[in-house]
Order: sequence, then structure tokens, then C-alpha cells
Amino acid sequence: MLPWVYGFTWQTGNIIFLSIFYSVVAVILGSFSIAAIRAFRDLKPDRLDEIRWHFDFESLPEFAKVCRHAFTGEVNQRVCRNGFDCRTCKVHSKITGVPRITKSVYSEGEIPFGLKISANCLYHRGHTWVRVESDGTLTLGLDKLAEGLVWSQCEADLPAVGTRLHVNGTGWYFRKEASRARVLSPVDGEVIAVGGRKEGFYLKVNPGNDSDLRHLLKGLEVGPWMTSEVERLEMALGASDGAVSLADGGVLLDNIAANYPEQGWEDILALMLLES
Repeated sequence: MLPWVYGFTWQTGNIIFLSIFYSVVAVILGSFSIAAIRAFRDLKPDRLDEIRWHFDFESLPEFAKVCRHAFTGEVNQRVCRNGFDCRTCKVHSKITGVPRITKSVYSEGEIPFGLKISANCLYHRGHTWVRVESDGTLTLGLDKLAEGLVWSQCEADLPAVGTRLHVNGTGWYFRKEASRARVLSPVDGEVIAVGGRKEGFYLKVNPGNDSDLRHLLKGLEVGPWMTSEVERLEMALGASDGAVSLADGGVLLDNIAANYPEQGWEDILALMLLES
């Protein structure tokens, strides 16, 4: 019985019952309060990006999560379980500490499928490139495969100067009418300048103390990765009743998107940009 119920008396049994009842209520309210605080904390932009990337990465097919060291023959058929973040990967640290064994057929500067590889750039698995400038700032762009997939009529929705970026979080968006494609940020840092397709870059970033770029692909890893991505694109387009058109000599068309119906293309682009 409760004090506000008619006939309640302050007897020992009732007092014990009330003590237990209010203790349970206090535990429940405390649990809800803690959950609410944690949920509020998780709503911070960087935490939301982290949660979103976790689900996006887990939704990728196994063949799209091949370890970077499998591209060069340093490991055999290993699948990444670390969200492509080599900075905290023990296997990566162990492999990079020993002489490299490579079975790559591409060298820096060579062009598989006509996709230019720059020896001066590092590449993110979400198809962005990063160039380290002499002053320590980072210039970010979209690689040629991704540029070919983006609709020519798309507008880049770039973050404001001063925006804080996080690896595998939102870098920027491409928009066309009701369609939107998200580009993952390849680095941590603060946006200090914005560009666009005509400028040859999209963002310039000051990494500050977050200058660890070990998670980005470089050198002999890039060619095999690009090749596997073209194969992944072919599979995706084949599943959607399409196929990648190659020009003479096996070179990808500059504007792949223009050669296919827009229906379903948003899903293809999201797939290649690692967005579920």
C-alpha cells in the first residue's frame, strides 16, 4: 500500500514495502538518467559519425573489406576488421616493421584502366586523395574513378571553414535534386579552405596534432586497390543490369555516370563511396 491510498497505516510491513518500492524506482530513474546522458553524449557530431561508420563498414561485403596488405601480397586473403583504420591495427604495425614483399604489377605513376596514380598523394578507401603540403596542411580531392561516378550536374556541398573533420566521418556531400551522396573524410583536422571541381581540390585541412596518416594507401598498394574497385563497380553495375563501358585500350570513360540511367545510380555511388 502507498501513503496516498485510503486506509494506509505506518506499520512495519508497509514501511519495508515502501523502502523496497522507492529503491526500485530510484534504480530505474537512475538507469534512465545514465542512458539519457550517454545518448546525449553520442549525439555529438564526431560520435554520430563514428557510430554511422561502424554500421556502414559492417554492411560492406567481405570482398570490399580486403586488407591493404593483401593487395601487395604481404598477407594472404586477409579481411580488415578494423574499419580501415590502420592506425590502431596491430597487424599493420607488425607488417610495416619488416621488409615489404610485394606481388603488385603496378608501380607508382602507372595507370590501371587510365586511372592516374599520383606518387605525391595518399588514398583513402572511400576514393578521396590526400596531398601533404610543404606547410603541413592537407589538400583533399576525389580520385578519378569517383569523379567519373559523380553526376556532372551535381553540386558539392562543402563544409564551412572552421568545421572539424574526423577520419571516416562526413567530409562533404554531392547533391542533385533529391539525391545526395556522402564523401567520407580521409583525415582528422579543421577545414581552412574550400574549393571545388574546377579548383582541382575540394578541401584544405589543418591537421594540427592529428597528423597520423598511416591508414591511407600509398605507392604499390594503390594500383591493385584501384583495379579491385573497378571490378567491384563492374559487379555492382552487373547486378543492376549495367556494366562499366571501357573505351579502346581498356580505359574507363571520363564520365561513367553519363552513360547509365540515373535510376539506381545513387545506390551505386553510395556503394563505391562506402556509404550503406
